[in-house]
Amino acid sequence: MSSSPIRDIAETFGVGQTDIKYEPNYNVAPTQRILIINNKGKKQIMLCRWEFVPSWAKDLSVGNRMINARAETVATKRSFRSAFRRHRCLIIADGFYEWRKEDRRKVPVYIRLKTRKPFGFAGLYNTWVSPEGEAICTCTIITTEANELLREVHNRMPVIVPREKEDFWLNPKNEDWEGLQAVLKTYPSEDMEYYRVSPKVNSVAYNSPENIKPAQDTG
Repeated sequence: MSSSPIRDIAETFGVGQTDIKYEPNYNVAPTQRILIINNKGKKQIMLCRWEFVPSWAKDLSVGNRMINARAETVATKRSFRSAFRRHRCLIIADGFYEWRKEDRRKVPVYIRLKTRKPFGFAGLYNTWVSPEGEAICTCTIITTEANELLREVHNRMPVIVPREKEDFWLNPKNEDWEGLQAVLKTYPSEDMEYYRVSPKVNSVAYNSPENIKPAQDTG
């Protein structure tokens, strides 16, 4: 989920491209187009559907089942192994939602870095070509075990690529498979924070800056 202006994202990630048209999104859902950064000779920002569709898939429907890929198997699983070798990307976010169990209900929380700056999830992308010849960019977020902070919320979390490892991850010529696998580790708890937000985020139709305000300030 990214609400930062494109110029801020380009500056943060060292991309010289700011002309892409993107409206801030405060409640991303699968199949929607989200911002990614890849490297095809140089880093570029793209819009890509959040659902991974392998080249061999007959239609887009398979993508709904592959919005996430597990770090433990992403390098070997048939659906992802080719992209792991050739089509790695960063999926841009300012934060993300999870649902914490409280008594008999689940309440939404917003998770972000303490710096409050945009960051990149480790992701994979693929350009799927429809039977009609339409080329569609699709992508998935890689997940790993939750850190100590988030373990009380969920047992998994997206992999956040450290700033110093971003270029290593994106480099399409990088064949250090062990090193790439080592990037897919749990992000430090001490660099993250979360807080409760309004239950309105349960509806993807509710897309507003109010979504990421602490619950007591949302009314």
